[in-house]
Amino acid sequence: MATSEELHKRRVEAVARGVGSTIPAYVDRAGGGTITDVDGREWIDFAAGIAVTNVGNSAPRVVEAVRAQVERFTHTCFMVAPYESYVAVCEQLNALTPGGFGKRSALFNSGAEAVENAVKIARHATGRPAVVVFDHAYHGRTNLTMALTAKNMPYKHRFGPFAGEVYRVPMSYPLRDGGLDGATAAARSIEMIEKQVGAENVAALLIEPIQGEGGFVVPAQGFLPALREWATAAGVVFVADEIQTGFCRTGDWFACEHEGVEPDLITLAKGIAGGLPLAAVTGRADLMDAVHVGGLGGTYGGNPIACAAALASMETMRELDLAAAARRIGAVMGERLRAIAAGDPRVVEVRGRGAMLAMEIVVPGTLTPDPAATAAISAACHAAGLLTLTCGTYGNVLRFLPPLAISDDELGRGLDILAAAFG
Repeated sequence: MATSEELHKRRVEAVARGVGSTIPAYVDRAGGGTITDVDGREWIDFAAGIAVTNVGNSAPRVVEAVRAQVERFTHTCFMVAPYESYVAVCEQLNALTPGGFGKRSALFNSGAEAVENAVKIARHATGRPAVVVFDHAYHGRTNLTMALTAKNMPYKHRFGPFAGEVYRVPMSYPLRDGGLDGATAAARSIEMIEKQVGAENVAALLIEPIQGEGGFVVPAQGFLPALREWATAAGVVFVADEIQTGFCRTGDWFACEHEGVEPDLITLAKGIAGGLPLAAVTGRADLMDAVHVGGLGGTYGGNPIACAAALASMETMRELDLAAAARRIGAVMGERLRAIAAGDPRVVEVRGRGAMLAMEIVVPGTLTPDPAATAAISAACHAAGLLTLTCGTYGNVLRFLPPLAISDDELGRGLDILAAAFG
């Protein structure tokens, strides 16, 4: 087997430079809460493939379901010759997602594709052009979703021009907006929409219930319900981007449930299928069915292997009660992170929910972001065998997304490495 050093030399010659990687190691196998590279080095996994392997890598039910499906058939294209597993995934999503109203679902390949289709559905159903998004938002890397995403580098720089009729308003970011309460922060955003866009022109209001790449920003209590109420009154489609927060990650099946918010449409991906590429838009039946036949779809959307993995993943989440596991991880991790913060003035805030937690790093005594210190701490973790990620508009947030199947021992060892990295 080639070493990581040998593989990296091959990579330089074969892979486009614009595709980055967090660690300079090449994976051989992974499971539970660990990754092992081709040189035999083990890493505690606090990334989960960016909130994808919630059930863990190589979860037994997923492995068996994928193996069985591959032996039957790998692809027909649901739009050409349909199959039961696509229908079954849609049935489960309709039942699992928030909202007691009738729902429909459509399956796609990636989070960005789900977001694009949610926008298509909202525009088609309302006949309106405008889409409202928020500061610090991340919604993808395609042309439309780059327009929806707030951060320039590395996502948008020199890739424009972007899709039009996208408008950005302030997010509730308690650390950086003076601690505005949720209702006041929502009123500020709503006033901007009404003055600068006009509610009658807005097809969709698109928001991450907890922002992901933007810094794990948790809006103040009441912010989401106030926006939901306004959208309903204005005839605006409220779209919750739960691509990173979904499937038990925050301690509920979906982050919207924390405040009882029922979105009109919800975009899903990442944790849905145990590591296989699958995404979905689920929402109100009248909106989803407004689109003409042939208006939604794609060659690989709802691939049968990915659908088999999704059904097995959702069964695993239920069987192991991974929402409760996320709450337990959050309690253990949150206590350790707050202890680190108490002894290090660079940590201005520990925030998040469930197994989606973060530390914001600043110049001590200020709110000035310190991306260099953030990168150094993360690098120290990598050197000691802990896989961590950074994020945030300012690049100064350490984010933690362990698999929900991580063992107590693996979690504890990872937190020990993290604490030492701050030392």
